[in-house]
Amino acid sequence: MIRIAVLADIHGNLPALEAVLEDVAAQQPDEVLVGGDLVGRGPCGKKVVQRITEKGWRGVRGNHEDYLLAFRHKRVRSHWLTAPEWTAARWMAAELDEAAARSIEGLPLTLSSRLAPELRLVHGSPRSNSEGIGPWTSRQRMETHLAAVKETVLVCGHTHRSLECRLPTGVVANVGSVGLPFNRDRRAQYALFHFDREEVEVEFRRVEYDLGLTLGDYESSGFLSHGGATARLLLMELEQAAPFLVPFIAWARARGVQPLESEVGAFQEFYDPDESFRSFSCRMRELGDASKRLQEPS
Repeated sequence: MIRIAVLADIHGNLPALEAVLEDVAAQQPDEVLVGGDLVGRGPCGKKVVQRITEKGWRGVRGNHEDYLLAFRHKRVRSHWLTAPEWTAARWMAAELDEAAARSIEGLPLTLSSRLAPELRLVHGSPRSNSEGIGPWTSRQRMETHLAAVKETVLVCGHTHRSLECRLPTGVVANVGSVGLPFNRDRRAQYALFHFDREEVEVEFRRVEYDLGLTLGDYESSGFLSHGGATARLLLMELEQAAPFLVPFIAWARARGVQPLESEVGAFQEFYDPDESFRSFSCRMRELGDASKRLQEPS
């Protein structure tokens, strides 16, 4: 039997990573792969990259690696370099040192396991590291994603929600998130793949860690005091293991307001983290339509 551990979406959460490293060591897998988003959405990107680099584990590049590299190289819209809503992104890009930046810049978008060549790893989907595969993804779309690769086991991250979908042609699995799970379980999460001849078993691991240490990193690093609305919303994501930042941006856009810290309170009154994605999307359309009507001349 061959056992492959895959962890993804660490997002600068060093205490969560350290807990997972300890659990991985206890499991003694034959190979460890990293599914991207080591950085972004958290204050300790540099140290996370250093720890993964020390391990010598192969991995792929996530969308947040691309985001922070774009800010470092000023390959973003010019107003993003000064606008208040992008303060956290600029802070996280500056927190990386040159060694960490080079490490994440050299990551490929996809790779296969050396010991279990039937496993293909991507961050988002075979098409893009910013396209998510989540519980809402239809079975037909799952089949399309799997058909896009030659391997029979497609492994991803990005949506911060673990899942396993078995199809006639193979398996699609999302390993969840080490640093920011979105399934209302605050434990650090990754997956172990057990390959035995033609069969594969997916084991989802959930590891306790000291959330207080991560909150301490938010404060001692200056991320919380300098990161504006983004840092505050990411703190909510940590504490509640649910998405807040992307829904806040969608809400602000629908209302026609800037996604600034002054708007977070009103957003909290509107938002329910347990609401379904479909219901929230419908309310966003209604909110956007109402905002447009208010802006129309009478």
